[in-house]
Amino acid sequence: MQIIPAIDIIEGKCVRLLQGDYDKKTVYSSNPLDMALQFQDAGIQRLHLVDLDGARLKKVTNWKVLELIANKTNLMVDFGGGVNSDADVTAILNSGAAYVTVGSIAIKNEALLLDWLQQYEAEKFILGADVKNKMIAVHGWLEETDTDIMDFITRYTQRGIKQIFCTDISKDGKMEGPSIELYKEIITAFPGLFFIASGGVSNMDDLYQLRQIGCKAAIVGKAIYEGKITMEQLSTF
Repeated sequence: MQIIPAIDIIEGKCVRLLQGDYDKKTVYSSNPLDMALQFQDAGIQRLHLVDLDGARLKKVTNWKVLELIANKTNLMVDFGGGVNSDADVTAILNSGAAYVTVGSIAIKNEALLLDWLQQYEAEKFILGADVKNKMIAVHGWLEETDTDIMDFITRYTQRGIKQIFCTDISKDGKMEGPSIELYKEIITAFPGLFFIASGGVSNMDDLYQLRQIGCKAAIVGKAIYEGKITMEQLSTF
C-alpha cells in the first residue's frame, strides 16, 4: 500500500482544515516545497496537493505551487481544488501534475467531466468521493446530495476511472481512525479499483489496518503534521 501525504494550500502555505471548515485552519508550513522534499527524502513517491483557495473560488488558483513541486521533486503529484474548466485541466497537466483530482464537478456537471475523460484520457483523473452517511457531499462538504457512494463509483468506473479516494467527512481532520467498514464494503464491491483511503488516519496502526483490508493507498495529512506519524515511520512502511 502506498502512503500519499497531503499538502493543502491556502495563499501558498501548507495548512489543514478541521472537517473542511476554513475558519478552523492551522498553518503548518509557509514552504510547501520544503515539505514535499521531506516526503521525497522519506521515500514517498506520490503527493496529494489540494488548492483550497481554488476550491473556495471555484477556479484553480495555486497552480504555481504545483509547478514548483513538480519541477523540483520526483513526486507523482495529483492536484485538485476548483477544477471547473478545460483551462483548469490544461493548466494542471501542463504544470506537471500526474493526475487531476475531481469531485464536485462529477455531481454538478457530469457531461463536462465525461468530456474530459475522453479528451484527456480517463487515466489522468482521480475521482474524489466525499461522503456523509454514505451520501456524496460537494463544494468543500458544504452541500450534501442524494447520490449514494456505491452508485457514484459504479457510474464513473464504467466510464474509465481507475483511481478513487473516499473521505468520510465525519472522520477527516479529527484523527479518530478511518472508516474501515465503509472501505471494506467498497473494496469488496469493486475489486479492480485502485482504492485510496482518506481521512481519519491517526497512527501507524490505522495504516496497517487499511493495508490489511486491501486499500491500494492512503492519503495522510494531519497525523504527519502533528507528529503522530514520523518521517522515519513513513520511510520504513
